[in-house]
Amino acid sequence: MRTLKVIVVSGGVISGLGKGITTSSLGRLLKARGIAVTILKVDPYLNVDAGTMNPYQHGEVFVLDDGTEADLDLGNYERFLDQSLVGTHNLTTGKVYRTVIEKERRGDYLGNTVQIIPHITGEIKRGIREVFQTSGADVVLVEVGGTVGDIESMPFLEALRELSYELGEGHMAFVHTTLVPVVGPVGEAKTKPTQHSVRELRAIGIRPTMIIARGPAPLAPEIKAKISLFCDVTPEAVISVPDQSTIYEVPLVLEAQGVGQQLTKLLGLPDREPDYTAWKEFLATYRRDSSEIRVAVVGKYTDLRDAYLSHIEAFHHVQGRLGVTIHLDWYDAEDLPRDPAALARVSRADAILVPGGFGARGVEGKVLAISAARETGIPFLGVCYGFQMAAVEFARNVLALPQANTTEVEPATPDPVVCLLEDQKTLATLGGTMRLGALKVSLTEDSRIAQIYGRTEVSERHRHRYEVNPAYLNRFREHGLRATGRSPDGRVEVFELADHPFFFGVQYHPEFLSRPEAPHPLYLELVKAALARKGVPADVAPAPARA
Repeated sequence: MRTLKVIVVSGGVISGLGKGITTSSLGRLLKARGIAVTILKVDPYLNVDAGTMNPYQHGEVFVLDDGTEADLDLGNYERFLDQSLVGTHNLTTGKVYRTVIEKERRGDYLGNTVQIIPHITGEIKRGIREVFQTSGADVVLVEVGGTVGDIESMPFLEALRELSYELGEGHMAFVHTTLVPVVGPVGEAKTKPTQHSVRELRAIGIRPTMIIARGPAPLAPEIKAKISLFCDVTPEAVISVPDQSTIYEVPLVLEAQGVGQQLTKLLGLPDREPDYTAWKEFLATYRRDSSEIRVAVVGKYTDLRDAYLSHIEAFHHVQGRLGVTIHLDWYDAEDLPRDPAALARVSRADAILVPGGFGARGVEGKVLAISAARETGIPFLGVCYGFQMAAVEFARNVLALPQANTTEVEPATPDPVVCLLEDQKTLATLGGTMRLGALKVSLTEDSRIAQIYGRTEVSERHRHRYEVNPAYLNRFREHGLRATGRSPDGRVEVFELADHPFFFGVQYHPEFLSRPEAPHPLYLELVKAALARKGVPADVAPAPARA
C-alpha cells in the first residue's frame, strides 16, 4: 500500500521569489530518478479560481484539460514535469470554504459548530490526500501561495503542520524559499530577512528542513554557514539559487548542490542515478545562438509579461529545439493606431503573434498588426482573440465590409463576423462558464495545419465565449481564407490563408501544451517560417505528432 509523502514549498520575505519554479524543479529532480510525482498549488485568495481575475493582478490564467482556470504556476508544473494536471491540483481558499459550507448546508457535520480547525484544515488535508490517491504518484509537492505571515495562508500552513504530525517522521519535508538581498557599496549579502521569515514559520509549528536562498549571486560559504546556524538547518540544506539565464537551468543548479539526494534520504525514497540527458540536450541547443529573429507580440496586457507567460515559454521551447535566439518585442495594441512609428516597427518584424484577450481595448491596433502581416507576407499566428480579429481584419479589408466587427465590441455591427456562442446567451454567472478545456479539433486532410501537426485530429485547450460567424465562411473561402479546423459540433477552430508564407489563426490556446522537450508545432513552424523569410535554414528534426 502506498504511503503519502509530501514536500511542502513555502515562501518568505516577499512574493515573486520563484516558489513555482522551485517546486517544479524539485519535481523534475525526483522524476529524473524515476520517482512518480505530482504537484498541488494552494492559493490563499477567496476567488474559487483565477478565471475572473484581471491578468494585471495575477498574470496569465492557465487552463487545464478539464477546463479549470488555474494559477499560472500550474503551467510551470506541467512544463517541467511534462504531464497534464486537473482542477484538484489547484486548491484555493474559495474552493475550500465553498465545499465546507456546502457540506454544512447538507447537514454533513451533524450539528457541530463549523470552525477553521478542524473543518477548514481538514478539508485542505482531504484535498492533498485526494490528489495523492487519484494521481498514483509516490510524492505530492505542495506549493503554498503567498508568504509566511500572511493571514490568508494560516489555515493552509496549519493544515500542513497537522498533516506532518499525522504522517510522522520521514513522510514530509518543508522547503522554505527566501530572499538574501545584496546591499551596500561592497555588495554584502544580508541574512536577516531569511532569519525573520524562518522565525515566522517556526512560530506556527513548522521547522524547515531545507532553505532555498534566492538572490542575484551565489552565496558565499560563510553566508550559508550563518543561515544554517541561525535558522537551525544543516549546512548542506542551505541551497543557493542565484538568478539564471533561463528557468530551465534551475533543476541542474539544485542537483549540483545535492538536493535530489537529500530529499530522497529525508523521505526514504530510492536514490537512483538521475537521467537528465534530454533536459541537457534542450539546454545545450537553447544556448547555441546560431541565428536570431524578432517576433512582435501585439496585445493589451504587454506591461505585465506574466500575462503571456505560456507564449513566452513556448518560444523558449522552440529556441531549445532550433538553437535560434528569439527576441520578443512587446507592443501595446492601443498604441499602434496613434503611433505610426510603432506600427512601422511591427511591419519590420520577422513574425507577428496576436494573443488572446477580451474587450474593446486594443482591438484596432490588433487589426492593424494583422493587416501588416497579411499584406506583407510576415509569418503570423493569431490565438483565440487574435484568431477572431484576423476574421474581422479580413472581412473589412478583403471582403470590403468596413464595419465588420465582433459583437463583443460592437453589438450593433451590420456584419457580425464574430458573435457570442449560442449557449453563452442565457448565462447568469461569469466564473467557469466559458467554453473551456481540452476539446477535439478535426483538421482538413489536405490542409497545411494538418501537415504541421502530422495528423488530422488533435486535442487543444480552449477559453472563449465568442466564435467566428459561420454565415461568412463561404465568402472567406472564396477569397482565400479557409476554415481548416472544426470542432465535432461544427465550430470553426482554424483559419489559414492561401498564398501566404505562414498565416494561421486558431480559436484554441496552443501555448498551454508546449513543453521544453516537445515544443508546440505551431510555434515551431512560425519560427521556421520567419527563418525561411530571412533565408536562414532551420535544420531540425520534425516535431513529434501531438495527441
